[in-house]
Amino acid sequence: MNGKRDKTGSTQTIQFRKMSNKNPKAENKMLHSGAYGKEPLNQGLPAQGKFSDTISRRTFLRIAAAGAALPLLPWSTDAANTLPVGSAPKPVPFPWFPSRLYAFVWRNWSLVPTERMAKVVGAKPENIIEIGLSMGLPQQPRITEEQQRRSYITVIRRNWHLLPYEQLLALLGWSEEQLAFTLREDDFLFIKLGSLKPACEPLTYKPPTAAEQEQARTIASIVREEFGNEIKEQHEPLFQFVRDLCSPFQPAANEPRPVFSPCFCYSYFALYGDPLMETDIDPYPDNYLARLAAIGVDGVWLQALLHKLAPFPWDSSHSLHWEKRLENLRTLVARARKHGIGVYLYLNEPRALPLSFFEKNPQLKGVVEGNYAALCTSVPEVQKFITNAVATLCRAVPDLAGLFTITASENLTNCWSHHRGDGCPRCSKRSAAEVIAEVNTLIIDGIHQAGSSTRLIVWDWGWRDDWAEAIIQKLPANATLMSVSEWSIPIQRGGINSVVGEYSISTIGPGPRATRHWELARRRGMKTIAKIQANNSWELSAVPYIPAVANVARHASNLREAKVDGIMLGWTLGGYPSPNLEVVAEVGRGRDPEAAMESVARRRFGETIAPLIVQAWREFSDAFREYPFHTSVLYQGPMQVGPANPLWLEPTGYKSTMTGIPYDDLNGWRGVYPPEVFIAQFNKMADGFESALAKLKTAVSQITPALAAEMRVAEAAAIHFRSTANQARFILAREKHDAAELKRVLDDEIKLASRLYAIQSRDSRIGFEASNHYFYVPLDLVEKVINCHWLTSNIKGA
Repeated sequence: MNGKRDKTGSTQTIQFRKMSNKNPKAENKMLHSGAYGKEPLNQGLPAQGKFSDTISRRTFLRIAAAGAALPLLPWSTDAANTLPVGSAPKPVPFPWFPSRLYAFVWRNWSLVPTERMAKVVGAKPENIIEIGLSMGLPQQPRITEEQQRRSYITVIRRNWHLLPYEQLLALLGWSEEQLAFTLREDDFLFIKLGSLKPACEPLTYKPPTAAEQEQARTIASIVREEFGNEIKEQHEPLFQFVRDLCSPFQPAANEPRPVFSPCFCYSYFALYGDPLMETDIDPYPDNYLARLAAIGVDGVWLQALLHKLAPFPWDSSHSLHWEKRLENLRTLVARARKHGIGVYLYLNEPRALPLSFFEKNPQLKGVVEGNYAALCTSVPEVQKFITNAVATLCRAVPDLAGLFTITASENLTNCWSHHRGDGCPRCSKRSAAEVIAEVNTLIIDGIHQAGSSTRLIVWDWGWRDDWAEAIIQKLPANATLMSVSEWSIPIQRGGINSVVGEYSISTIGPGPRATRHWELARRRGMKTIAKIQANNSWELSAVPYIPAVANVARHASNLREAKVDGIMLGWTLGGYPSPNLEVVAEVGRGRDPEAAMESVARRRFGETIAPLIVQAWREFSDAFREYPFHTSVLYQGPMQVGPANPLWLEPTGYKSTMTGIPYDDLNGWRGVYPPEVFIAQFNKMADGFESALAKLKTAVSQITPALAAEMRVAEAAAIHFRSTANQARFILAREKHDAAELKRVLDDEIKLASRLYAIQSRDSRIGFEASNHYFYVPLDLVEKVINCHWLTSNIKGA
């Protein structure tokens, strides 16, 4: 069990479930200590305290900014085959379906083959088909093995409140070990699911009752009335964008290389967890690399774990297949070089290990968090492992472009990585700056030991401001410093003051923090890189890019004037070859923001309509600068799910999760903004996007395929903004028992869901993000319409 501290400082626990335990009982709080300013970190938790607050980048930054102790991650498994439970509340209800079985069939219809669904619930395939068709669903589409491999997070999330672990494993066709690894390592997936597993009873097929059949007929009539034959039409398959980006590509004439180098991004569709073992799911196919190179990208990145890329000296099982991963990496690096693209690996090292590991190796143990402890980097054996592992990597892949490190993140790594170095007998006698700089020095020593030209990029993510100068002074002079450009910029939105503490396109950098850190690095002769989000951000990640191109162009121009050497174009979100990335390259070639936008617009849309496109980009940018920015809004708000997020007549009691499940947690969504301001700001953005789109449609005589695709992205963004405002309105009206307002909101949500259904059915990019997979699929938008009709018929006084 993982020790946690509640707001009084007393220890609470998270229980974990062995698969042999059929009836686990876990009702434990997961509260955070510390505060940011006057806002307690556990603000908004239900009174019963059963549901976990989300440990997110938002929380991390708030605590780090306050100088308080950092939260523990909700993972303390000593064995790979132990699945986390956390608190185990009742699942949320879905009364708009006749039963949980009907919800299960609906939610998996377009993602999981009928045969597998039937096995999970002990039915025959024809039973599943009968239930699906009775609700008006179309014939089940062909679901390929590749699609199933690419959509596992979507499947896990939509069944989280429907199935217990045993049946979820059967639905995925996975082992317990595979799911445990995914929840732990796939970009904090268990945190995104709320750090809890709802207590779902086993789901068993039973022949539908007369009442269930009647409700299914009502659903079918709604589907017919609202969607007609559209639901039966052939739509663009999920993940069609992968095939499109991998199709043959002939670049135009070579442009001069931009001044920014490296200029690197993440794959738009890579699998995050263990990408170098996903040999049949290529994160960077050749034609995709060619498309990136054509718009000025000269680098791509992947996450990596050192103990999976080199022998782990204390337990060889940790390094199983390390040679294969290096072979696959070497192949990728060689392919990418043919396109003028370098490959970078993200290292967050050394990873903490279960306490059971330290029973045989007590001399290695550093700071303890729950059932995990850091591999103390003040120990010579650990230092040797880091250096030798990096040397092994660089010898095996001599053309690897670079490594970039995070040394103070959500993962426990070095003893000061969670700002708790005083918990280690060795590191407590050393400063955080000394320990963090030393980790990076050990990595560069490994590079030098291999005689490699691989570059080390040191990212200041998570460093306390009072540490930064001392760390930078101690870093190797041939390292490169990377800083998030827009952090620490003060803003005012809707009359509310805030400070940017996360990735933002609505705020144009660079800000004072990055500027200061770059200057400190330059004094030591170090090169500098700006970390930005050029395509999209957690402000809205469900579109491939936010068409606020003027904001991106201005930011790139400011960075050129700030004389940064390179740009990291995005985290796991933001790898689509878009106008946004292209305009960064144009600015990097010396054009001013307006000329850069005009050049990109002419190339993509033609001479005639280019000025109209540029004007729309300006107006989208103006509207987007109204974003009610706050880290809580970004990570907890419903923007990523938009109108696919269901509504409930009674509060669910659940807190929203990090870019995962928004529920109905308005107080969690809105951050520092009063509800009315939160609503007004999202409506302002929706109004601005819709106005710009209307002008563009009126001015253009012919809509080309390229223009239609651009307009779909903008319209989808506007729908997400409007729906976010609507959902907040619904919750306020629910609190006031305002039946008329509830009905107005539901009517509008039906329209928005229907519009977005039409867009996503024709554009598989919408709703997708690499580390979250599909936030929603078209049938989720149909479900929202059913949800709204059910609510309307059950509102008292409506």
